[in-house]
Amino acid sequence: MPAAPVDLIVHRAGELVTLRGDRGARTGPAMSETASIPDGAVAIRKGRIVDVGTTPAILKQYRAKKKLDARGRLVTPGLIDAHTHLVFAGSREDEFEMRIRGASYMDIAKAGGGILSTVARTRAASRDALVKDARVRLAAMLRHGTTTAEVKSGYGLSTEHELKCLHAVADLARTQPVDLVPTFMGAHEVPPEFAGRRGAYVDYLVNDTIPAVAAKKLARFCDVFCEVGVFSVEESRRILAAARDAGMAPKLHAEEFKASGGAELAVELGAASCDHLMAVTDRGIRMLKGQATVAVLLPATSFFLGAGRYAPARRMIDEGVPVALGSDFNPGSSPTFNMQLVMTLACTQLRMTPAEALCAATVNAAHAIGAGEHVGSLAAGMIADLVVWDAPNLKYLPYAFGANLAAAVVKAGRIATE
Repeated sequence: MPAAPVDLIVHRAGELVTLRGDRGARTGPAMSETASIPDGAVAIRKGRIVDVGTTPAILKQYRAKKKLDARGRLVTPGLIDAHTHLVFAGSREDEFEMRIRGASYMDIAKAGGGILSTVARTRAASRDALVKDARVRLAAMLRHGTTTAEVKSGYGLSTEHELKCLHAVADLARTQPVDLVPTFMGAHEVPPEFAGRRGAYVDYLVNDTIPAVAAKKLARFCDVFCEVGVFSVEESRRILAAARDAGMAPKLHAEEFKASGGAELAVELGAASCDHLMAVTDRGIRMLKGQATVAVLLPATSFFLGAGRYAPARRMIDEGVPVALGSDFNPGSSPTFNMQLVMTLACTQLRMTPAEALCAATVNAAHAIGAGEHVGSLAAGMIADLVVWDAPNLKYLPYAFGANLAAAVVKAGRIATE
């Protein structure tokens, strides 16, 4: 039988980590099942994976228009960033120095910094300017191995400017290769024009902004910062219920600084994910166990804030909670989009193994953003997103931190960086 034609074959991988398996988000020991193939290869046609196997088997069965020689290096699925705030204007390096001098996150916010300082700059920026800046960031993310990312709004905090930010995400989704999953987060903070009137702002979100976002179909998810001093459980429930009724699935920022009951609310609402969780309670962990709600952990935020407090990932995994990773890329508390660094922090600070960290940054991250049927593993029928790493094996990837190890990135079957 003649070899079947394909567009691209990636071959001679020293270790091809496929993470294949017919399941949803992984829990417990399943997070360590890499389904690796020595001397592995991937056959790709029309942006989709046709087959995976050993190099001799794939080269015997398929002939390719183009080949990418991995030369004995590690090959994995493309990384998936399950939590970013990609679209914003300006930067906040002054706050970085304030933190070094001892100011807390809340101290900075009270002094006029924090989220609201970025809101002011983002409101002043045009849609085109936001797109231009974010496109540069996305190109760098792709070079570092991220092929899919969730993107939240939340620096507009008015109907006009939230729509502007979400339109910017839609523009980016059409004009650059990284797949983007949009999330509306008007409940990121209370804007200055509603200072002291949080209830009125919740009314405004429910009655004005959510219907406007839904009418234009600009967001797949709605997220709320459910935190002591930001939005209460009751306020978060009301906002997320309205968004769900309007067609947006719920997500939550929760338990970042103090226990708030956000994890329990996420389970109650069937949220796709509950993110941060540095202050999650024992009850919250028990509630998340066995649920479809994925715990998205953001160790770069804890690291950058110097908080010394990280989400209890080891206990969550041992208890059977599905765990994913995200960068929390934003200008204030985590100005990094490098998921390689996030994996290193997951290993060193969250005590996750390299296999668990990769699972959390691929398969489980995909399910946290509703994309698990298409990305996150290397298997027939999946979108052909993969990375050739300048690493001999999986353990080396989070071990050799501080440099970009992505030697080549394949996005939807095309070599995007090499």
